[in-house]
Amino acid sequence: MVGINPSPWTAAVNAPFARPGNRFWPSLAAAGVTDGAVDASRGLSESDERMLAEQGIGITNLVARPTARADELTRAELRAGGLRLRERVRALRPRVVAIVGITAYRAAFDAPRARMGLQDVSALDSWPAEVSLWVVPNPSGLNAHETAGTLAEKWHEVWTASAPADDR
Repeated sequence: MVGINPSPWTAAVNAPFARPGNRFWPSLAAAGVTDGAVDASRGLSESDERMLAEQGIGITNLVARPTARADELTRAELRAGGLRLRERVRALRPRVVAIVGITAYRAAFDAPRARMGLQDVSALDSWPAEVSLWVVPNPSGLNAHETAGTLAEKWHEVWTASAPADDR
């Protein structure tokens, strides 16, 4: 799972999507991706970190610089983040990568016409063909178009698609 960049709150507690009100963790729980609700507002607990590892979930960001809003990032920062993500994906070879935020995805991958959902990776320079790439909505409270419920539907689709064929 790939966020855009950390909020100042997230950076302060060193936990992804930690700002209270962010719908990331509630939507993952509602989708059945996590074993229950995670409260990252003060950092992740050891049991939360263990659960994520056991589920095979890794979380990173396109850009490491904290900002209050993603629109404070430059296009150059997002493109550099897209290049770093490609390198990481080539090295780690996860089954699936899900990026949160269509606007950031479009800038990072120079894909101005991209839509939400599963992406055609054949058009992406140096993206491994066997690694599925999804774009899901930004769970920030600033994204008024989504609720925890609608985000859960999208995460459930990604989670189901990421399961090994014999587990579906």
